Amino acid sequence: MRGCFAAMTHVLKIEVVIPEKERNKEEMSPNGKASPLIYKVNGTARHYHLEEHPIASNPYHNPKDIVEASVCHVKDLENGQMREVDLGCGKALLIKESGEFHAVGHKCPHYGAPLVKGVLSKGRVRCPWHGACFNIGTGDIEDFPGLDSLPRFQVKIEKEKVYIRASKQALQTQRRTKMMAKCISLSNYNLSSTNVLIIGAGAAGLVCAETLRQEGFSDRIVMCTMDRHLPYDRPKLSKSMDSHPEQIALRPKEFFCTYDIEVLTEMQVAAVDVKTSDKHLKDQENLCKGREIENVFNIRTPEDANRVVKLATSKNVVIVGASFLGMEVAAYLAERAHSVSVVELEHVPFKKFFGERVGRAVMKMFENNRVKFYMQTEVSELREQEGKLKEVVLKSGKILRADVCVVGVGAVPATGFLKQSGINIDSKGFIVVNKMMQTNIPGVFAAGDAVTFPLALRNNKKVNVPHWQMAHMHGRIAALNMLAHGTEISTVPYLWTAMFGKSIRYAGHGEGFDDVVIQGDLDELKFVAFYTKSDEVVAVASINYDPIVSKVAEVLAAGRTIRKRDVE
Repeated sequence: MRGCFAAMTHVLKIEVVIPEKERNKEEMSPNGKASPLIYKVNGTARHYHLEEHPIASNPYHNPKDIVEASVCHVKDLENGQMREVDLGCGKALLIKESGEFHAVGHKCPHYGAPLVKGVLSKGRVRCPWHGACFNIGTGDIEDFPGLDSLPRFQVKIEKEKVYIRASKQALQTQRRTKMMAKCISLSNYNLSSTNVLIIGAGAAGLVCAETLRQEGFSDRIVMCTMDRHLPYDRPKLSKSMDSHPEQIALRPKEFFCTYDIEVLTEMQVAAVDVKTSDKHLKDQENLCKGREIENVFNIRTPEDANRVVKLATSKNVVIVGASFLGMEVAAYLAERAHSVSVVELEHVPFKKFFGERVGRAVMKMFENNRVKFYMQTEVSELREQEGKLKEVVLKSGKILRADVCVVGVGAVPATGFLKQSGINIDSKGFIVVNKMMQTNIPGVFAAGDAVTFPLALRNNKKVNVPHWQMAHMHGRIAALNMLAHGTEISTVPYLWTAMFGKSIRYAGHGEGFDDVVIQGDLDELKFVAFYTKSDEVVAVASINYDPIVSKVAEVLAAGRTIRKRDVE
């Protein structure tokens, strides 16, 4: 289980064992400047010059790039309505709220969802697919997933007609990267720190680095990751298993060069000493032990996913664990493999998360697609022949033919390197943080899968939410509080999974629910399920019922309570 661990230090020493193949290469930061891996800083802040990162005061500086069109009459839209309008060379989303018109990009920059089908509420629009939120006045992203904001277009009213003036390029790209809007001295924040080390390069780590740059932090940012790649869209490892690293990269290499974010790949932190600010890193390859049996996989990297697809084609696959990852892998391989079998301790997949009725409906969908389940049992032995997997033996006595085995039984937080650090770790190995993602050590923050944090939605109960959207928000909150903003996390958890062309969307935190209220048809996989605890709705899930999950997320985000009687 991965996460993001970030420390701001005045004196920072990093010790790295460099792979042999890299030792003859010149150590440089992404922008070409010398970047020694063992160094001390003198406390002097570095600041970008404005000419290095010019800020365009006029977004329409090229007249040939501009289009202006009349899109509707002022009375065509009521307050609270949205409309997708065509400007000839691209579309925009026109919104009317509180008597004012706004125009922004019409597609969510995350996966391209049509925002006109989303939810408009109090100055922002929420994506109907995955819950990202955008300010309708600025286009800025306010909740995740995704990294980019929406382009904002000029609106004017003439003779009761609504006109939109827009950049052709913005209409085509439908996204805007918000970076380095200003350059700010650290003295404005009363901080003595001049460097940020981010351990982990997932969503939390990347959003943390980007947010620091967006807020004007101009000193050194170093990201350290066990991966050999720059940050990538990790959910696609199990949803789109044959994707290559460059296809799922969250940012191109040039992005890190432009914004001077250094990334150390294939490095693993061995220990952290917060008293001396020492971080000891080792080459990832030296820490990995060889597998005893070939063709047994944990899906951790694009190479793992690619290799599983290659080896599984027309072969027998066994998935251990009906987790989100395990079930997504099973769905992806069902049409490619000769057989797919899922082994699970529970009697229904996703019972603790979605409840028994929804779990059975999902299980039926898998069985209709040739996936075989072996429930209420577990693996007792993996048998090999000439070093390669041959059979999986279950405790029930059943023997499954297996050419490939994927282990999807969940993971423990990779926080062992912090045991002697003085940082609070709970009994399960999670890093304990407060609402500002701060640990008990000043200047040390943590985010992502490896933390427990107070969830406002559940009366500040300490929870672990190992999902993509939450990791983004963790990273942003951590970065803001490194800069002393005093921002507390209040987002509503939002997640999704995709199997056999069906997307399950989920918002809230249903741990400990005691009842499920279902509307729609489970057999037809067109339903919404409300998870209640006592008299209160604490979570919602749906298939083919958009945008109900985003609607509920907006209600919960506003701090309003949904009662059980309201959904029965």
